[in-house]
Amino acid sequence: MADNNNHHHHKLQSQEQDDEENETEQSILIRSSNSSPSHRRSAFHINNPSFNAARRCVNKRYLFAILLPFFFLIVYFTTDLKSIFFRSSLSDSNFDNVSRMRESELRAISLLQNQQLRLINLLNHTSFVNNSAYLNSALLTQISINKQIQHALLSSHQLGNMFNDDNSSNDTDRTYFGACPKLDVRFAERRSIEWKPRENKYLFAICVSGQMSNHLICLEKHMFFAAVLNRVLVIPSSKVDYEFSHVLDVEHINKCLGRKVVVTFDEFAETKKNHLHIDRFVCYVSLPTACFVDEDHLKKLKPLGVSYNKLETAWVEDVKKPTVRTIHDVAAKFSSDDDVIAIGDVFFADVEREWVMQPGGPIAHKCKTLIEPSRLIMLTAQRFIQTFLGEGFTALHFRRHGFLKFCNAKKPSCFFPVPQAADCITRVVERANTPVIYLSTDAAESETSLLQSLVILNGKTVPLIKRPARNSAEKWDALLYRHGLQEDSQVDAMLDKTICALSSVFIGSSGSTFTEDILRLRKDWGSASQCDEYLCESEQPSFIAEDE
Repeated sequence: MADNNNHHHHKLQSQEQDDEENETEQSILIRSSNSSPSHRRSAFHINNPSFNAARRCVNKRYLFAILLPFFFLIVYFTTDLKSIFFRSSLSDSNFDNVSRMRESELRAISLLQNQQLRLINLLNHTSFVNNSAYLNSALLTQISINKQIQHALLSSHQLGNMFNDDNSSNDTDRTYFGACPKLDVRFAERRSIEWKPRENKYLFAICVSGQMSNHLICLEKHMFFAAVLNRVLVIPSSKVDYEFSHVLDVEHINKCLGRKVVVTFDEFAETKKNHLHIDRFVCYVSLPTACFVDEDHLKKLKPLGVSYNKLETAWVEDVKKPTVRTIHDVAAKFSSDDDVIAIGDVFFADVEREWVMQPGGPIAHKCKTLIEPSRLIMLTAQRFIQTFLGEGFTALHFRRHGFLKFCNAKKPSCFFPVPQAADCITRVVERANTPVIYLSTDAAESETSLLQSLVILNGKTVPLIKRPARNSAEKWDALLYRHGLQEDSQVDAMLDKTICALSSVFIGSSGSTFTEDILRLRKDWGSASQCDEYLCESEQPSFIAEDE
């Protein structure tokens, strides 16, 4: 619409100038004719054929002079002269093109560019201030809007490319919008505890809450408890839990510590010569059930040959209202000379949260992280990235299945309409300056198709890339097939996590432990970016359904 108004105004302005030129030429002709011999025919008439022919020739010239401006007006209104002039003169001089722009619009662009530089300068200063994430996000939004206004003003004159070639604002875009610096992770300053197990002292891990991500968090907390209690951790059997050996490299943990700190269930059974007895079963959680373990899970232990004494509770601990505790509390309640102890599920345990959540975790070791994907999964993720994504890409965990009711029970809700989600995603991608998005989701095709159609930047769709179905012509996943892991849903989930953890920028789903495990890996691996965020984290859903 702005294009049409500007073009129309230009036409009107040119028409007024042409009208002024017409009036000037006509007045000259009138003055000339008033003093010409033909005007004085009654007083001094010459009837000469040669003279009359000459006079007719002069009159034709006057007529041509009068009609010429009208001819130009007709051509102007029926021809896109602007495009002709631009095509013919663009290679000669950029200055000629700039001069055709309205002075007010040039002034507006200049002011916007100055504002953009000041906003970026302010943002660079606030990046060093603690708890400035919200302010940074607000400034980024304003910078993005500023850039869009500049683009709109330039596009109305078809000068966008010329300005980008000869203007420092493009450098500013690359410097800021293409720069999402990595978080400064200071491993040397982290607080850690030595894990030195006593001989033949074991902590029997039990994890039953939720899916694989919950179990990995439970396992990580069990490792912390084992370090505090100076015990070797026994990884659960695949007959009562997930097949951890398919997704984790258990031996990697021992190598990072330089000693035997974890064993598989089979190794534990061999050491105990099939005398698998839990000497003390004291529960960290008391409510809603002791150890947060149901009867079905306990029954699964018996076929493995595992026996145990009566369950007891250490204290009153409700999973709905976890109590903040310290390692001293843990040591006081769970220290024992018994060979094998179990404390039940500790997924909900809130012990030394800041210590546990720091980069690298709470335990002293020589690796980046202790719990990480197996080597096979890591290599497969790298091959997928090399095949489909390239070095710079944004990853999105778009949790939808069963998430609507879960999120609406929270205040505020974390379930966003697809158009709103698309807008939030587009803003992050613009800041990250990445060409593609890796999509990890359980959403239906109807939602992902709509999302794809709405993620548009600078008039172009940003591709949402998911892992394709198996194709023998593609070799990026050959390692998994070679080792018989191609149909394992947990391997697929860990592969998704690994790809997301290796991205330039990550957008997660608030409230999802799948997202939290990705953020942990990014933090531990040093791949976390200052642009990482939860989807629409500073917003509320534009529409929320009523409760049942």
